[in-house]
Amino acid sequence: MYRQPRPANDNDLVLLRRIDELYTDWPFLGSRRMTAMLRAEGQAVNRKRVQRLMRRMGIAALGPKPRTTTPAPGHKIFPYLLRDVVIDRPNQVWAADITYIPIGRSFLYLVAIMDWASRAVLAWRLSNTMDVSFCVSALEEALARFGTPEIINTDQGGQFTSMAFTERLLAAGVKVSMDGRGRWMDNVFIERLWRSLKYEDIYLKGYADGREARAGIASWVAFYNHLRPHQALENRTPMATWRAGAAGEVEHTPVDMTLLLRRSLDNAHALPTSPQVQPQQQTKVAS
Repeated sequence: MYRQPRPANDNDLVLLRRIDELYTDWPFLGSRRMTAMLRAEGQAVNRKRVQRLMRRMGIAALGPKPRTTTPAPGHKIFPYLLRDVVIDRPNQVWAADITYIPIGRSFLYLVAIMDWASRAVLAWRLSNTMDVSFCVSALEEALARFGTPEIINTDQGGQFTSMAFTERLLAAGVKVSMDGRGRWMDNVFIERLWRSLKYEDIYLKGYADGREARAGIASWVAFYNHLRPHQALENRTPMATWRAGAAGEVEHTPVDMTLLLRRSLDNAHALPTSPQVQPQQQTKVAS
């Protein structure tokens, strides 16, 4: 017999959604500044509660920080392999990441596998837990449909360092690369994907349940892959770029990671220490 977890209360759900919005805009916000911004908006909240909700969402400030945790027993941390690498062809490098998706009176976790050169979303899965199985399922689909990449890059989350995930990659001959601690730009393209998904779909529609969210996200991913022009791809769509590149038909601007990281860090250094508080956005609540 196991005690069932208590459902989230309405106040927590409102805070979860607002924290997700703030974090999507400014992923370098930690619990201290997040609390200050929520209070400035009129939310009666303390830092402990914000820390608890951020842990529940699986998010943390992206920025340099001391190493305060150790990997789970049996979980190997792989080195970062993309430094000074020019990414210029499909299936050279894939990336994987997990984000939080608010729905109705609950929330889900979304994992996606992306091809870096084309920005195409190769596979994705929704789950109501952070269990590794939904990540492995997305990986299996991507490998079956699109072949084998040379390298896959992830963060150091327990799902991606698990033996179930890494052993599947190694068995396929894929090199595993993991973001360094504090290197918040190492998975920049998939972070941009999350921002686009949330502002173009999730926040606008306010899905009531997992079935609605799954159908809506599937529709948006199809739009993103096949219809949405991408400026970095010279206004081609991600999937058209992937297919043409895989066939050797189209040359596109390669991704120079060293230059990209330098420019992004220069922009980050120009950001204010304390971002201005934006007016609180209205969150649609499904009936």
